[in-house]
Amino acid sequence: MTGSDETPSFRLAYVPGVMPDKWVRIWNERQPDVPLILTQVPAGEVAERLLGGDADAGLVRTPVDRTAFSAIALYTEQTVVVVPKDHLVTAVDEVAPEDLADDIVLHPLDDVLDWETLPGRPALERPATTADAVELVAAGIGVLVVPLSLARLHHRKDLTHRPLTDAPESSVVLAWPEDAKTDQVEDFIGIVRGRTVNSTRGRQQPPTGTRSTDAARGDARRKPVPGKSAGAKRTGKSGSGAPKGTRRGKPRRRS
Repeated sequence: MTGSDETPSFRLAYVPGVMPDKWVRIWNERQPDVPLILTQVPAGEVAERLLGGDADAGLVRTPVDRTAFSAIALYTEQTVVVVPKDHLVTAVDEVAPEDLADDIVLHPLDDVLDWETLPGRPALERPATTADAVELVAAGIGVLVVPLSLARLHHRKDLTHRPLTDAPESSVVLAWPEDAKTDQVEDFIGIVRGRTVNSTRGRQQPPTGTRSTDAARGDARRKPVPGKSAGAKRTGKSGSGAPKGTRRGKPRRRS
């Protein structure tokens, strides 16, 4: 099969916790003939997958190597601490790092938060994954600090979470290789930025022959008829300004 015979598609990678459903739905409505192939990729592998050509773009977490990728910011997540439901911090609405001073704070190898100093006490070993760390929290081994979406992704009935103040935050961006921006990537950028289907931004342009708004407005203005003032109003008066039926001439002098 030649390249010209292949059905075009858009391959989108995304990291755990990111929810692309809304954007995928809009894509399918606007591009029914271009399949969107969605693949979840571990956060530590997504850059390699994109550079290797396994995906056209990715919904990834910062930081992003801007020497290799172009990226546009989408949103920043709230950071939370995951704890057992009977933990003391569940009595408050939000938690400060000093509130975790006596807790073992687990630090998985796939952590997506950029810590300078992790709060609490370190564990003897780092769990391999966030999922493993959640299991340890459920076993009463420690607590875990993650973006809100990961707390929801790994939700358990015996665990809960609280917002953690003064902590690093995770931002999500749409990224693609610097030298590999396709038409499909441009279309998806329009979707995540909220452009309408008829937006003049991006690669979609009005069809050839479409009359511009200015031209339509120009046609709507009636050209003045030769011999008549362009500013004359339809008030039932003639072009001279005198009422119809009135004889022109000097007014009669009253006696």
